Amino acid sequence: MRASAAKRARMILLAADGVPNLRIAELVGSSRTTVIAWRERYLQAGLDGLSDRDRPGRPRQLDQDAIIVATLTPPPKSLGVTHWSTRILAARLKVSPASVARAWRNYGIKPWKAESFRFSTDPELVGKVTDICGLYLNPPENAIVLCVDEKSQIQALDRTVPILPMQPGRIERRSHDYYRHGTTTLFAALDIATGKVTAALKPKHRHQEFLAFLKQVERAHRGAVDDTGMPVELHLVMDNYSAHKHANVKAWLDKHPRIVVHFTPTHASWMNLVEAWFGIVERQAIRRGVFTSVKDLNTKIRAFIDGWNPRAQPFIWTKTADQILDKANRPTTSNSRH
Repeated sequence: MRASAAKRARMILLAADGVPNLRIAELVGSSRTTVIAWRERYLQAGLDGLSDRDRPGRPRQLDQDAIIVATLTPPPKSLGVTHWSTRILAARLKVSPASVARAWRNYGIKPWKAESFRFSTDPELVGKVTDICGLYLNPPENAIVLCVDEKSQIQALDRTVPILPMQPGRIERRSHDYYRHGTTTLFAALDIATGKVTAALKPKHRHQEFLAFLKQVERAHRGAVDDTGMPVELHLVMDNYSAHKHANVKAWLDKHPRIVVHFTPTHASWMNLVEAWFGIVERQAIRRGVFTSVKDLNTKIRAFIDGWNPRAQPFIWTKTADQILDKANRPTTSNSRH
């Protein structure tokens, strides 16, 4: 029984016992006028008089399930919109925008948001994922694992007016517009065991520049030897960029059997740990920097790298191959349009 119905029934029972209206109101937590009204309705219609009457106003037309079904249906082309807004959908369903917003909130629907995704179609996906994860989680003995890639098109941006520095109660402020002074490319090889980076800055990112960088990496680790005095292997993790697979690069690698290349799956360059380091460079040295020229940009990136290596720490990979493959092989959506 609803609490309101029980309250009304108690009023009638107390009245039958001869309790005055004012006392009944005190006992049930109501007003004397309300007690009198429910007693009169009971006298007129008996128990049926104690039920709620239909309330005035327009009845509710749609429940939340119907709103969600309409939300998941693409808007008609005549509206010229790519997705529903609360006001557009509310007008079409003849409900209030608040009702639509409430339904979306309860069901976790966010038509205004969209994310990108891409599945790897590499026929050797399983083997490559297993190989890369094996290098990260159980690196080979007497070997160095290096994650190699380039960050291209780094812009030397200069603000049109000087930056207003941070002050107590005020964050740093800068002008919205800027000057472009050219671009540079950062090549990097991240040692996952130490977090240290071998890097080079070049004006372009063709196979010629990449090959020159590989030679730099080989020279930088030429003195690394095992307990017997033999040079250790260099295992390079790289993505499938065309410059990395150029014939000249392959020919040079064939002449250096000490270097073993491991390619990430197609559309899975995120498995290359150097991408995480590039993100750190972007946040800490580039995004808020002011560069009056490409030379100035290169100088400041080199300064960041010089400061990075003394404080570097190992990069730790945590995902197993099975965990990655389980997510990559997740079932498709039931929506046939996808």
